[in-house]
Amino acid sequence: MSVDVVVGAGSTGVATASLLADAGRRVRLVTRSGSGPEHPGIERVAADATDADRLTALCRDATTLFTCAAPPYHAWPKAFPPLSAALLTAAERTGAGYVVLDNLYAYGQVDGPMTEDLPPAPNSVKGGVRARIWQEALAAHQAGRVRVTAVRASDFIGVGASSVFTLAVAPKVLAGKPALVPGDLDAPHSWSAVRDVARALVAVSRDDRAWGHVWHVPTPAPVSVRELAGLLAHTAGVRAPKLRTMPAWMLTLGGLFSATVRELPEIQYQFRQPFVLDSAHTEETFDLKPTPLEVTLKEMATV
Repeated sequence: MSVDVVVGAGSTGVATASLLADAGRRVRLVTRSGSGPEHPGIERVAADATDADRLTALCRDATTLFTCAAPPYHAWPKAFPPLSAALLTAAERTGAGYVVLDNLYAYGQVDGPMTEDLPPAPNSVKGGVRARIWQEALAAHQAGRVRVTAVRASDFIGVGASSVFTLAVAPKVLAGKPALVPGDLDAPHSWSAVRDVARALVAVSRDDRAWGHVWHVPTPAPVSVRELAGLLAHTAGVRAPKLRTMPAWMLTLGGLFSATVRELPEIQYQFRQPFVLDSAHTEETFDLKPTPLEVTLKEMATV
């Protein structure tokens, strides 16, 4: 029986592996520690995904290789290229379809909604890393060495998701405490649910039309941080949130103590102006619809 290999056991990797296993697929979930959910259809394997030979061995019987893994945020320039090179090598050697979970950084600063046909125009170091990784994978696809597709998501929300909102805002709102937000409280912003990320990854993996293209995760209409926090508070039955914009000096100060926070200034454009993902093409092509924000927030509030 063939297997689907999922690399990474963060919120999106777990959601993808679980969705596949619940559908009766045999799943091999690869992480450095061998972590992941307990499920009769999921085989958890401890392995270094930057080791192309080891990863190739794990993909010998694979139909599809999904990558939901990313190095620590501050280490992207040095650590992301070898990880992506190993994943691409394993897919080429084994013939597994290669499905890449990506974000919107490669587009850079865009005036208006982001669509899949936008050319790469990164305006950050991390955006440049993401753009190069995709271009290398696409070149391999165009050369006939591998089948590859990318699914791009905006900032994550949902159970276990890691984003500015889920880490800095949601816990404070649910606890009835004031929250500091590193960005414009009222700028429209797209939020992709972890569940919808997994659904999109699986859908494109099963459709020959997907290969060689970028797709956007089905994502609800954009709402500001203020609106999203208000929806979360209403859903959870807690008092209305008290939000303040974080002063620039405070973000700089935080960077002295946190490598992750130190990386935030270069992507501040995403939170200081409208940051809108257009997912209409993906929704129409694969007959997918985004999960309503209220449903995602209710799950977050009840965990």
